Amino acid sequence: MPVIKPLAGSPDAPATHKQPSRKGKKAWRKNVDVTEVQKGLEDLNEEIIKGGVVAERPSDALFTLDTVGDAAIPKKFPKHTAKKLKSDEILSLRSAVPAIDSRKRTGDKTTDGIVPGKRQRTGYVTQKELSRLRKVADGQTETTVEFTDTVYDPWGAEAAPKQPEGKVYDFRDDERRAPKSFAQKPISLAATGKTVPAVAKPTGGYSYNPAYNDYEARLLEESNKAIEAEKARLAEEEKERLKMEAAARSAAEAEAAEARAELSEWDEDSEWEGVQSGGEELKVSAKRPGRKTQAQRNRINRRKEEERRLKHEQKTKVRKAQLEQIKQLAKEAVEREQARALLQAEDDSGTEEATDDVLRRKRLGKLKLPEKDLELVLPDELQDSLRLLRPEGNLLKDRYRSMLVRGRMEARRRVPFRKQARTKLTEKWTYKDFRI
Repeated sequence: MPVIKPLAGSPDAPATHKQPSRKGKKAWRKNVDVTEVQKGLEDLNEEIIKGGVVAERPSDALFTLDTVGDAAIPKKFPKHTAKKLKSDEILSLRSAVPAIDSRKRTGDKTTDGIVPGKRQRTGYVTQKELSRLRKVADGQTETTVEFTDTVYDPWGAEAAPKQPEGKVYDFRDDERRAPKSFAQKPISLAATGKTVPAVAKPTGGYSYNPAYNDYEARLLEESNKAIEAEKARLAEEEKERLKMEAAARSAAEAEAAEARAELSEWDEDSEWEGVQSGGEELKVSAKRPGRKTQAQRNRINRRKEEERRLKHEQKTKVRKAQLEQIKQLAKEAVEREQARALLQAEDDSGTEEATDDVLRRKRLGKLKLPEKDLELVLPDELQDSLRLLRPEGNLLKDRYRSMLVRGRMEARRRVPFRKQARTKLTEKWTYKDFRI
């Protein structure tokens, strides 16, 4: 008989595994997966060992353009290089017979099995019509047509009067006329008065790979503009600060003067009335005016007449001086206009193009022109690879500003929402509509 033995092992209860908390920062750092980071660092070290990081190396160091090919391949495989590919042979074969068109066409002899009904033919000439045509051919017509000389000559019509040049004629409606400004030349907003080209030719400083001298000159120019703008802003802030200080000082002085005035009024009211009683004893010894004599009246009239005469002479002298000044100003204006026309002709004949860097003070419309975008890359932002190049500028903004500078249109403000009619909502109380 077999002996029954207990199970192997300790008869005690199994011990629990004492594991610390996994919610702390230490446990999180222990269990985090950093294999991807380590692999990335290893790849980066390998690239540095092999010659540098691929993303930072220029395109010339990464790629080569092979325009010749390997000369050893034809010598190594003469059979394969001399033989053409099967695809090239198939494509080179061209048959003289045109290909069959794959479009589906309905057959004339193919029917759907339904016999169409008989219809009366209508494409023939009846006997009645045939007899009538024979009579017309023989000259036996019921009504004869008499031929007369033509009254209207289509080739003798007078041509429309030629419109003068520079005037736009609207053929849609004879009563409407184009405005006079259509025939006028657009006014350029450039300070020189020259016509600005629609698309300005950029200088060397605008290139993505500029020369050092051009880039340095443009960088200094833009830097000077920024410095002047900042100085103007600081001067405006200082002016505003002085203005606020003066306003505060004047307000403080006004309050002090008002306080002194109130104090002096209170002191005057508190004085004893008997102190200033001596002022009542003063007597006024003013002589009453008497009647004027005739000699005095004549003297006054002569003086007034002399004053009127001198005043009239003074006005006449001023008017003559103004007339002379008007003549002189008109002469100067004509000379100025001639000089401007001559200068404009010289500028137009020159090869140098006008720029819109400096605009004139008087503008078209009420709004200012939008500022030109600063298309300048700083020295530390210049890239030596086209893959890392970031384009600058906006063609839509440049086109819009060019039309404004050339005087083609006025500067407008964008209106996101148009005005709508105000509506009033009322609620009808139906329970009030009752009858007795």
